[in-house]
Amino acid sequence: MSRHKKNDIPDRWLDYIAVGKRLSGTRFIAFKVPLKQALNFKLPCSEVFGPWELLDALNKENQELGLIIDLTFTRRYYTPQDIPQSLLCVKIFTAGHEIPSDNTILSFKRYVHRFLQDNSDNDKLIGVHCTHGVNRTGYLICRYLIDVDGMDPEKAVELFNSSRGHAIERQNYLEDLKHGPKRSNKGIATCEQEPVRGEAVRRPSFTASDSGARFNAPEHHRSFAPQGSNHHPTHQGLFPRPPLLPTPPFHRPPSANPYRWVRGADPPPQGESWTRRSPYQESEWHPTSRLHKTRGRAAPPALPRYTPRWSSTSSSDGAAESGSWSRMRPPVKDTQRHDVNGYGSY
Repeated sequence: MSRHKKNDIPDRWLDYIAVGKRLSGTRFIAFKVPLKQALNFKLPCSEVFGPWELLDALNKENQELGLIIDLTFTRRYYTPQDIPQSLLCVKIFTAGHEIPSDNTILSFKRYVHRFLQDNSDNDKLIGVHCTHGVNRTGYLICRYLIDVDGMDPEKAVELFNSSRGHAIERQNYLEDLKHGPKRSNKGIATCEQEPVRGEAVRRPSFTASDSGARFNAPEHHRSFAPQGSNHHPTHQGLFPRPPLLPTPPFHRPPSANPYRWVRGADPPPQGESWTRRSPYQESEWHPTSRLHKTRGRAAPPALPRYTPRWSSTSSSDGAAESGSWSRMRPPVKDTQRHDVNGYGSY
């Protein structure tokens, strides 16, 4: 695996056109690797490209795809479970940056030759891709055109570049195609293994959790508030705007008087008014009635007034003893005083 993480989008994958044009006079069409659903969720909707988007692109051109030849050196981009049932797929592990081996070239020729024989009565295309659908893809397609169809190397390279929309970049590939030896076609009619049919029955659908993951991706985050008052989030077109909630029922607030009839309630019985009497007697609630009851009572005794000279004669009913000044000494009766020094008369 390269320096990129397992679940990352391929490096520079977004820089390339998804699908090229059919190579005129051949059954070949080149495109970049289609991604499985888990990887496409990391992309904005305009950049999504998977097996089903590949079919959509070809349908717009009135072309029908029959076989996919995968030249990537990994299985992390998609599996047969992601390919529609209408397609056959072949995996040929091909290392990048280096010229493919003779065995790899022969395997490619065998699958193409076998498909053309089995589909001689139709015009189904052979789709070829590596990571970007340019270098390894361009080399093996041109190698077939040169070795099997006898096309001129310069013409083969030019045809591929114009059809793909991107030119072959690797100089070692170009040098081998234009000036290198042709490869043998011996054993081309012997197919080493059968292509695998795709297993996807229907197009994958987006779920709420998937859309949440896509909406929370870094490329959808804003560093500023949306401008204008007409901003409405589209949720990336994954699900419709939720309906408005129903208006809650209105409940009349309770009356300030709990003993008053409210509108809408059952009318009072015959002979009763709309105001209901309290179970308590009015005399108990009326403030004047309480005042009349308390007028007949005796007034409470007056509290003693504090003076510096506190004496036993301040109150006749013992109010002094009941005071709250605990630091004062209680008064002493005159009868308990003794004339010790004989000066008591002074």
